[in-house]
Amino acid sequence: MHVDQLIRMVNQMGSFFEAMPDRSEALHDLALHLRRFWEPRMRRELLAHLDAGGPGELNPVSAEAIRVHRALLE
Repeated sequence: MHVDQLIRMVNQMGSFFEAMPDRSEALHDLALHLRRFWEPRMRRELLAHLDAGGPGELNPVSAEAIRVHRALLE
């Protein structure tokens, strides 16, 4: 899957979870969703792209969820 599609999908999820009143729960739930429903290959591809400083803007919730809960995604 192309990394631009992964970024688009994680941003859509981030927009959904952003509406939750408890920010820390929203971040955890987003990361948990990625862990449960994304193939490991998809998570690896997204993380490798972000580590390489590749283009693609993550919305603030998505970026924070990945940063805070990275171990859950690896």
